[in-house]
Amino acid sequence: MPQLLFPIFPEGVSFINANLAFKKEDGKIFYFQRDLPIFSHDENDVATFRMITSQFYVNGVVTQAEIAKAFGVTPISVKRAVKVFKEKGAKGFYEPRQFRGAGVLTPVVIETAQSLLDQGIIANEVAENLGIKKDTFYKAIKAGRLHESKKKTLKL
Repeated sequence: MPQLLFPIFPEGVSFINANLAFKKEDGKIFYFQRDLPIFSHDENDVATFRMITSQFYVNGVVTQAEIAKAFGVTPISVKRAVKVFKEKGAKGFYEPRQFRGAGVLTPVVIETAQSLLDQGIIANEVAENLGIKKDTFYKAIKAGRLHESKKKTLKL
């Protein structure tokens, strides 16, 4: 007859649920399933924390609510991490973040706009000629990507 396995955990652990616990020790976090250590990572390694807790959820070991409660993180951060894990796997947590570039003010457009500004054409007219919103154009000037010429000509 099979013998019942009691959940015996090492001393000083914090429980996530009845089958999974963790322990912080010497700058590392160790995860235990009953008496077996199953994973560890540095205390400050957020990417690995998000990866392993998402993996625990996807594998059915814990619920998202148990993760949020045990570690004091927001439920939405757990949901976002789970989404990354489901879509990209473990490597998704270690990829460089994707940032949108300047969609309107490409290097060619900036060069053209700067040459028009250098000719003394006022900013409103340059933005209108290039089909750029005036707000976008003035933000580029304020950010220093474009420079208005010192000499401005008056249009009659």
